[in-house]
Amino acid sequence: MKNLITRREALCRMGGGFGMMAFAGLVGESLAQAQSSKDGLHHPARAKRVLFLFMNGGLSQVDSFDPKPMLDKYHGQPLPGGEIKTERKTGALMRSPFAFKKYGECGMEVSELFPNVGECADDICWVRSVHTDIPNHEPSVLMMNTGFSQAGRPSLGSWLTYGLGSDNKDLPGFVVLCPDLPTTVGPPLWNNAFLPAVHQGTFIADKVGDRQSDSLLIEPGFDPKKLISYISNDKFALPEQRRELDLLGKINRMQMDRDGAKDPQLEAVIQSMETAYRMQTEGPEVFDIRKESPETLKLYGPGSTARGCLMAVRLVARGVRMVQVYYAKGDPWDAHVDIQQHRKNARDSDRPFAAVIKDLKGRGLLKDTLVICGSEFGRTPVAEIGGQSASKNGRDHNPFGFTVWLAGGGVKGGHIHGATDDFGFKAIDKPVHVHDLHATILHLMGIDHTKLTYRYSGRDFRLTDVEGKVVQDLIA
Repeated sequence: MKNLITRREALCRMGGGFGMMAFAGLVGESLAQAQSSKDGLHHPARAKRVLFLFMNGGLSQVDSFDPKPMLDKYHGQPLPGGEIKTERKTGALMRSPFAFKKYGECGMEVSELFPNVGECADDICWVRSVHTDIPNHEPSVLMMNTGFSQAGRPSLGSWLTYGLGSDNKDLPGFVVLCPDLPTTVGPPLWNNAFLPAVHQGTFIADKVGDRQSDSLLIEPGFDPKKLISYISNDKFALPEQRRELDLLGKINRMQMDRDGAKDPQLEAVIQSMETAYRMQTEGPEVFDIRKESPETLKLYGPGSTARGCLMAVRLVARGVRMVQVYYAKGDPWDAHVDIQQHRKNARDSDRPFAAVIKDLKGRGLLKDTLVICGSEFGRTPVAEIGGQSASKNGRDHNPFGFTVWLAGGGVKGGHIHGATDDFGFKAIDKPVHVHDLHATILHLMGIDHTKLTYRYSGRDFRLTDVEGKVVQDLIA
């Protein structure tokens, strides 16, 4: 009698022949074969791809893009209305230590922290009235990335690849870049949750060496093959790997013929292996920023944020549906102690953020690439006096009103939407909840947010939960 093995056992035995098995659990390929982008549209799309620049930790709106003269006038006095309920104990009003300047025909006032972004003011749609629900990092970062304040929901990028697929079958549909794992939340921020596993975001630590340098864009010894070690295969050449994948496909079809049903989890692993196989040729090339011109490298400037931004542009240029760039691990914009911490963060970010807009524009891609830039929340207009703030020069978390900006992808350039109150604490004019922001992003991508659903555990889920409305004023 012959010894029969199951398809799953065969996969395990054959796994030694794939140098990218570890990669299989990480990479997320879209369902481009099952659903084309055209079939996923509910209406004509203004954008084809999303590039999300995320300043994890909480950028202060009143020190960046939402100046408040009343803070200067009433500096040191109590905020009208009494003590506010954020995360930590706060004190009197605190003026911004940063000067503001008007930019562009729109007259947008931008802090000295972001002069390069300010130069792009007429290409940017400034939303000064964003608000969220909870004043601490984990739930707010989850809300901004998944539309829900608890872990376990699919991320924005996963919903986009689920609805639209990817324009490049050789690369993942959703890529996340950061020198190290961002924040204490980590993978749930780009998780597929209950969506098919092929929509999991692919996290790539774009740390190119043992030591990070703030003064270099391309560090000595930079090798894009080392950047993604999972796709290196020292044992088998591509033709041999191709034969193994083809054999696995035959076993897969035999299993389906026998059982009359697919195993979604195993199908996702096989799809991921296919992507990893193809990435061995395209992956190292797309991450090799040495191929860019000296002028382009100079445009982005030095540092890991610049490197991540340039890699993100190269990825979207090759049809990746969504790329997200996190500033760094932890909560680096979390200025509880001293708002002057923003100087370094902004010095790292201002030039490459502006370069993303300029570079996409130069490549003819800005018109159909939606660039988003923001944090999980803002910061208070009052000084923090509790916790670790010994200098009394920091600001606490503020979910009630903050700024997110967008560019390209069908939004109004040079448009300033909404407003916070006189002190920059709470959105009072044309408020935009994170659900509304997500609904608008999906709309620009050609998707009706109420129709992009997935049935799980007895109910239909969507990115915007049971809320959200498209903010038509942002759309050109």
